[in-house]
Amino acid sequence: MHPNPVYHDADRAKNLAFARDRSFGVLAANGPDGPMLSHVPFLLNDSGDVAELHLVRSNPIARELNQPIAVKIAISSGDTYISPDWYGIDDQVPTWNYVAVHMTGMLERRPQEELLDLLDRQSALFENRLLPKVPWTTAKMQDETMQKLMRMIVPCRMKVTGVDGTWKLGQNKTDTVRLSAAEGVASHGFGVETDLIAALMRKATGR
Repeated sequence: MHPNPVYHDADRAKNLAFARDRSFGVLAANGPDGPMLSHVPFLLNDSGDVAELHLVRSNPIARELNQPIAVKIAISSGDTYISPDWYGIDDQVPTWNYVAVHMTGMLERRPQEELLDLLDRQSALFENRLLPKVPWTTAKMQDETMQKLMRMIVPCRMKVTGVDGTWKLGQNKTDTVRLSAAEGVASHGFGVETDLIAALMRKATGR
């Protein structure tokens, strides 16, 4: 996370809402040969203290789950390059603006019998975002095929013990300077979801 506290102005509820809405991030754990990373969809409960996910059985992180391990999930959204010229003031340098939330906790492997329920709840969450399309369900799968696929993955649960978010949107600038940069992002920015970052920059509170 960016060390400047001015970018950590979002409260726990806002950070968790962001993570819950995205429901996808990078799972990170320490391994015997160095850091282990895996891109995973997840379900975050209403209170924000439990995240559920599944891993391919051969995943190096899954292989370490003979006992609970310390992990983080990094969830990111838009990001964009900021040109110093967009500020309209002198002596500025390039930077990137972005939004990212980190959840810290302990990951454990769950009984295999819990897997189907997890997959059903996970697919229901995502399929409901596609309405009015008729939602896909596991009931559409042939039982033999579904059982074969489920043998390849394992259910996991993360107890979330900490959450922090970086909303780097130019809060270290005056409102006039930040809004000027937001217009530059909206007109010429490159990165991911630049329109989103421009809109968040307009809403941010400057110094």
